[in-house]
Order: sequence, then structure tokens, then C-alpha cells
Amino acid sequence: MGKAIYFASDFHLGVPDFERSLEREKKIVRWLDSIKHDAERIFLVGDVFDFWFEYKHTVPKHYVRLLGKLAELTDAGIKIDFFTGNHDMWAFDYLSKEINIPIHRNPIQIELQGKNFFIGHGDGLGPGDYGYKFIKKVFANPVCQWLFARLHPNFGIGMANYWSRKSRAANPQVEKFIGEKNEWLLTYCREKVIDLPTTDYFVFGHRHLPLKLDVNEKTQYFNLGDWFHWFSYLRVENGKPELLFFENSHAELPQNIQE
Repeated sequence: MGKAIYFASDFHLGVPDFERSLEREKKIVRWLDSIKHDAERIFLVGDVFDFWFEYKHTVPKHYVRLLGKLAELTDAGIKIDFFTGNHDMWAFDYLSKEINIPIHRNPIQIELQGKNFFIGHGDGLGPGDYGYKFIKKVFANPVCQWLFARLHPNFGIGMANYWSRKSRAANPQVEKFIGEKNEWLLTYCREKVIDLPTTDYFVFGHRHLPLKLDVNEKTQYFNLGDWFHWFSYLRVENGKPELLFFENSHAELPQNIQE
């Protein structure tokens, strides 16, 4: 059994097209191979897929390399947690039944290596973005999900993939640090830590920018970045987190985490 815990998010597999998604998927598999020797737990913190909807007997095709690798890791005893994001919130029981990966639909509090973590994808948190918060409630509504499941997969998945190709993930831009006052997830953390004063680390995805910011004098917020530009992830060993970059040593780091 290993001694490190890993976090990654925002792979957005499926966009912008098959070829580039496949190239990214192979890179993710290489990353998983590179960490399996010491990984005791892996957290996939949302938007692993740019679109994912499970019909009762059908799931989206592709992604066989990633799914096979995840099955290999869980069969070897490495625990993997999957958080739904705003693009793959319609993951139901396929991953848990087929690959033994539990699914988290909301942020969780958990103790890891003697430290208290608060982990979630990050969508719909913090101030503003009321339009998305309303849409998320619609998408998460069981009746709406049941109605979508009545659509033939060729039409339902095809329609969803069409809209995915118009998302920001399909046309990725390098996100910029916009200052602490404008980082809405940092604002959320600073409000949330009042109720959870023992939290050591907040870990989110969604922002598509690797961030390490102080919430207060004892608590830090990490954002996991993405796998379009940054190929970034978080490694925790002996309770100490470190943002790292896979096969991307020459990336220009955001100003807030430059040494």
C-alpha cells in the first residue's frame, strides 16, 4: 500500500474532438501509471467527462482506456473516489458497480493523513452565477432525469455532445488569476471556514486554474487546474499538499503560485 493521496479534476474527455480527447486520455492513463506505485487513494474531483449520462442499459462510448485503468487500480486495492461535476452529474451507479468507485454528488469533509479536508468540484458554490445554480437544480431533478432517459440514446447523447462542443471546455482558454477578491471559490472558503474552523485544506476543481491561496492563517485553498493547459494535480504526503504538473515542466505558472 502506498503513502500518497492524489487529486485531479477537469479532464473533460470527449471534447473538442475524438482525436484530441483520445490523446488527452492516453496522457491521463500515463499519469495514473506513474502514481500507482505509491498511491493509497485517488480523488477525481469532477468533470472527468465533458458529458456523461447513464441510461439503464447504455453508457457513452469511448473512454475505455481510462475506465480499464481505473478498474486495474481498484482491483489492486487503490481506493478511488469520483465527484460529479457540472458536466458529468448524470453518473449514477455504473462506476460503483463496474469499477467499485463510490460517487459523491456534494462536497465532503474527510480526515486524510491527520488533516481535515473539504473536497468538492466547486460548481454552484460561492456568490453569483444564479443562472447556473437554477439550471443545476433542473438537471439534478429526478423527474427531469427520467424524462431525458426516455430519449433514444442516439438522440439524447448526440444532442448533449452537440452542446458540449459549444462549451468552454471545447474551446479552452488559459484561465487567468483575477485577484483574491474576485476568486469566488476563495470567498466561499472564507465563509465556510467560519462553520468549519478545523478545516486544514479546501480542494476544488471547476476553476480550470491551479491555485494555492490562504483562506486564513491556518487554512489553505487549492484548485486543481485542468488537463487542457496545465495537466495539474495535487499530491499529499504526510499531510502536506503540493501542486504538481504532469509532462508539463515548462508551463508558465499562475502568478499566485510562482516561487
